[in-house]
Amino acid sequence: MTVASEQASDRRTATETVEAFFAAYRDQDVNAMVTLCTPGADFHYVPFEMWGKQRVLRGDGKVRTIGKPMWVGLIGAFPDLTNTVKTITADAHGDVAAEVVIGGTQAGPWGVIAPRGRVFSEPHLFVLHVDEDGLIDSITAYWDNASIYRQLGHLEVD
Repeated sequence: MTVASEQASDRRTATETVEAFFAAYRDQDVNAMVTLCTPGADFHYVPFEMWGKQRVLRGDGKVRTIGKPMWVGLIGAFPDLTNTVKTITADAHGDVAAEVVIGGTQAGPWGVIAPRGRVFSEPHLFVLHVDEDGLIDSITAYWDNASIYRQLGHLEVD
């Protein structure tokens, strides 16, 4: 066996990488989540928008600079945050779609939403790409943000 074939046999499949990512998310191990991504992995949480006093934070950038702090903040606000992976579908090119239900009980502030001890459970669609080394180099997620707001009792009207 050559070194190259040994390295190839040690690499995870795209499905295994994504399964490991969501297992780390369930364990609330953000560092492990980030370790499963390339250093420059793209991050797009399409519905995410958090209004601050002087700027709007969008879920768009890189895993290490936007994704990691968002996950840490989310886990801080929802200490029992968990996920249930419903399906993972991958192709031979590393493209992966995952249907995941994410939920938890709000114990701390999350953006403009004050904690009321309410629970949310919301299906998410994750579209990821896993490179030839078995690392995630792109994460895009979609969900119904208005549904989460309703579940948490935040009924803001513009």
